[in-house]
Amino acid sequence: MTVGLDELMAALTRELRPEQFKDYCPNGLQVQGRDRVERLVTGVTACQALIDAAIEQQADAILVHHGYFWRGEDAALTGIKRQRIKTLMAHDISLIAYHLPLDAHPELGNNVQLAKLLGLSPGDALSRQNNHDMGLVAQLPEPVSGTDFAALLTDRLHRKPLHIAGTDAPITRVAWCTGAAQGYIEKAVAAGADAYVSGEISEPTVHSAREHGIHYFAAGHHATERYGVQALGKLIAQRFDLQHQFIDIDNPV
Repeated sequence: MTVGLDELMAALTRELRPEQFKDYCPNGLQVQGRDRVERLVTGVTACQALIDAAIEQQADAILVHHGYFWRGEDAALTGIKRQRIKTLMAHDISLIAYHLPLDAHPELGNNVQLAKLLGLSPGDALSRQNNHDMGLVAQLPEPVSGTDFAALLTDRLHRKPLHIAGTDAPITRVAWCTGAAQGYIEKAVAAGADAYVSGEISEPTVHSAREHGIHYFAAGHHATERYGVQALGKLIAQRFDLQHQFIDIDNPV
């Protein structure tokens, strides 16, 4: 089966409501390809390796979390940006990207999908952005040690997190926000969390964790954001009877 590109984009817009977000990049169709879509490839970031892999799979469209045209970057189509877009256009492949709308979606979003993967039951929102929940908080059914929680992250994400043990106390309440949300650690403290999980870490994060007495886990930007785009791709593929493949381009960060 195939679906018209316009119909596909209308369905994505209804599902993700990008107009409700003030984002760092344009959400939706970033590079227009052929008019109809039969094969959809999803991935985290629209890097050259993902584009090349999508070409091998004869994809009509690529759906990602991290696309192009970020706020503050040089708008000139030179260097790797030129090469990526040139490749997409030469093969008539559409590039579709959703950033904050995919983080915040209450069913398909990165934060909800990470909770499912870790077996957490989200309760409160960690923060509100664009009038949507950004990050979540959960009470654990029973306390676990920081070491055991790190082992859980390693097992589920297939990547060992960097664990900053700001305390030896067990974890009873966990907050998380995927990607580069290490700056939300203060919000995690305010939410009464014993541990905070995000993707990346910066130099001040270490001191914040130690001085607040909280466990911090840098579990990987890529690793924590693999799941929202897969869930979205699966939903769209089922709705329109498309061929769908998630392609994971390894990224240690």
